[in-house]
Amino acid sequence: MSSEADIEKIVAQEQGLVFERFDEDIAFALVGHVRDAANAAGKGIAVGVYLWDRTLCIGMTAGASSHNLTWAERKVGTVRLLHKSSYRLVLERGDWLPQEPQNWDAEAVFQQNRYVSKDPWLDKHGKPFQPGSHYFVGGATKMYGAAHFRLRQQDFEELAHFDGTSPAWPLRYADFEPWYQRAEEMYHVHGQRGEDPTEPPCSGPYPHPPVAHEPRMQKLVDDLRAAGLHPFHAPSGVQLDEANMAFSRCRKCNCCDGFPCLVHAKSDAEVLGIRPALACPNVSLLTRAQVKRLHTDASGRTVSGVELERDGEPLTVSGDVVVVSCGAANSARLLLLSANDRHPRGLANGSDQVGRHYMFHNSKAMVALAHEPNRTIFQKTVSINDWYLGDADFDYPMGNIQMTGKTNGTIMKGYAPLETFLMPGWSMDKIAEHALDFWISSEDLPDPNNRVTVTGSGQIQLSYTPNNLTASARLVSRLEGLLDRLYLRKHLVERQFYIANSMGIAAVGHQAGTCRFGSDPATSVLDLNCKAHELDNLYVVDTSFMPTIGAVNPSLTAIANALRVGTHLVERLRG
Repeated sequence: MSSEADIEKIVAQEQGLVFERFDEDIAFALVGHVRDAANAAGKGIAVGVYLWDRTLCIGMTAGASSHNLTWAERKVGTVRLLHKSSYRLVLERGDWLPQEPQNWDAEAVFQQNRYVSKDPWLDKHGKPFQPGSHYFVGGATKMYGAAHFRLRQQDFEELAHFDGTSPAWPLRYADFEPWYQRAEEMYHVHGQRGEDPTEPPCSGPYPHPPVAHEPRMQKLVDDLRAAGLHPFHAPSGVQLDEANMAFSRCRKCNCCDGFPCLVHAKSDAEVLGIRPALACPNVSLLTRAQVKRLHTDASGRTVSGVELERDGEPLTVSGDVVVVSCGAANSARLLLLSANDRHPRGLANGSDQVGRHYMFHNSKAMVALAHEPNRTIFQKTVSINDWYLGDADFDYPMGNIQMTGKTNGTIMKGYAPLETFLMPGWSMDKIAEHALDFWISSEDLPDPNNRVTVTGSGQIQLSYTPNNLTASARLVSRLEGLLDRLYLRKHLVERQFYIANSMGIAAVGHQAGTCRFGSDPATSVLDLNCKAHELDNLYVVDTSFMPTIGAVNPSLTAIANALRVGTHLVERLRG
C-alpha cells in the first residue's frame, strides 16, 4: 500500500475517532478494545493514549516488548515537537540560509566567510583547520556552482592512472544512466549533447538548451576549436529562460558560483528538493537538529533511535528506515560515534572501511591574465575534456577544465589573502578585468589511509596525503601551453601570467568516499542499494557511497544515486 493510501486510511480513522468528550475512562476503554483486537489476531503490540501534557493509558499484549512502547513514545514526542504527525522527518543540522543582501556581497561571502559553518577539524598532524562547510537546508549545494557533469563511462570501470589504479564500481554507467537523465530534468540542467568527445551514451537530450556564451567566452571557444580542441557548453543547473528573460527566474548574473542565490534561481537541494517535498502532507523538516548518535536495538541489526540536540535540548526520534546524508566526512563521523557493544568499531563498520578512501579531487583555481579585457558576466559556460583520458604524450587520465564564475578583486583577495594582502582592492579589480578564470580538476585515487576518524571529543580528524599529482601537473601544463600559443602574439606583456591556487583539504565541496558501496561486506560499508550491510534499516545516501570520484563535479552523480535509492525505498516501504 502506498503512503498516500495509508494517509487516506488514517484520515478516515481519525474522523471516526472524534468524541463528544474524552477522559481517562474513555482512554482505558479504547486501549482495552485495541488490546482485545490484537490478542484475537495474535499480534504483539503496545498502545498508548496521550493528551498533550500527560499520558492517559498504556497497554501491551503478549509478544510485545519495551521497544514497542519506546517507539510509540518517540512518535508522540515527534508530534509534540512538530505539532503534526509525520511519515517522513528530515533532520537538518543547520537552519534556512537567509535571503539577504549579503548573499551577493563578495566581501561578505569570500573574505568574511559569512556562510561558512564554524566546525573546526584536525589534519593528520592534529593541527586544526576550518573546512569550507555550509550547514544549511540544502547543504553544500547552496554555495556550489551548479555544474552537473555525468561521470564518464570509463570512470565506472577499472582505469589505470600514472600513480595507480582507479577501481571499478560494482555497478556500471548503464545502471546509472536513467537516473542521470532524471537528475538533469529535476535540476534544470542546460547543455548540448554531442560536443564533448568523452560524453557517455545518453538516453535523451538535455532538458534545457545550453547557456549562451558571452562574446569573450565565444572567442575563447572559437580559439580552442581552431587549436584542434573540442570545448563544449558546461552543463549548468540554473532556472534560466534566455528566450524569455522577462519571465526567467535566473538573471544570468555574476553571483552564482560560490554565492548563495538571493532569488532562488540556482538549482540547489533546498529549492528543488526540500521545498517541494515539504508541500507533501507527510513530510516534515526539523532545523537546527544536530544528530549526535544512532542507537540500535539489542540485536544490533536495527537503528531504533536517532539521538539529536536542538537548541541545546536533547531529543530522540525514531523511524522504520533511517537515511544518513551528512556529507562524506560527517556521515562517517556519525557512524563512528555510534559505536556500541554490537558495533565496537562504529556502526556498520565491521569491515573497518567507514571513513576510509576519502577523496576530494586535485583541484586548482587558475587565473590567466591577458592584455585583452574580459567583460564576461556569466563566465561558467565553457568546459574542456580533451585531456580527460590522456593524450598522445601522456597515456593516462589528466582531468577536466572548466570556467569558474567571473572573479573580481574582492573574490581574488578572498581566494589568496596572503598573496594579495598588500594589494589595494582597486588594483585587484584592474587585474580581474583581464582575467580568464579556470577550474582544473584531476582525480585523486582512493587510498584507505586517506581517512576520517574522530577524536575522543567527537571532532573530525582528516588524515590525507595527496596522490596522482603528476596528472594534475600535466593538465595545468597543457592549459598554460595552450593559452601561451593562442594569445602570446596579441599581448603587450612578454608572456601569459598565471595565478594558480591549489585547493587544500579545507576545500570540502567535492568530498566523497568513506562509506563505499559494494557487493562484498568485507570490503564495503553499503550494499548496492546503499543500505548498510550490517543493519536492516540504515542507508547512507550522499557522496560517501562513491568508490571513485572521477575528475568532474560529483553533484549530479549524488543526485542520480539519491533518485535511484529513493525508488528502492519507495518499493521497500510499500512492502
